[in-house]
Amino acid sequence: MDRFVSHVTNRLDAKGRVSIPASFRAVLARDGYEGLYVHPSLDAEALDCGGFALVREIDAVLGRFAAYSTEHDVYSTALLGDGEVLKVDPEGRIMLPDRFREYANVVSEVTFVGQGYKFQIWEPGRFRAHLEEARNQVRELRKRLGTPEGGDRPQPRGARE
Repeated sequence: MDRFVSHVTNRLDAKGRVSIPASFRAVLARDGYEGLYVHPSLDAEALDCGGFALVREIDAVLGRFAAYSTEHDVYSTALLGDGEVLKVDPEGRIMLPDRFREYANVVSEVTFVGQGYKFQIWEPGRFRAHLEEARNQVRELRKRLGTPEGGDRPQPRGARE
């Protein structure tokens, strides 16, 4: 698989290193990125992480704006200027810099959360609360989108009753 899926919680060691889950390392290896690109999430107290797929998405966002525009400058500052390429050691661990640990409120454990082209690093308790909220929002979205006959699956486009 070439996507980050699932979630895994790992402990930080005494030096602040944490092992990237094996399935996530496999996706990064197929992606061919040297290291791990990390930046503070724009929407959560978490870290966005990935390789070339994440960097391509960032480039696509920046490509929507004219060079030297205010929009380009603020997005590039937040997504590139506050990011860092972390080295992955031979055991598949990264050292999380203090500023990233502080941003994500990480102390002793982290939860890696797959999101397709990227993954996030969360403090485990905050992730559990976020996951529950995400589930609730999905339930509400499904209700608003409307499902036929009160069913739980939207009908495919062009489907007739």
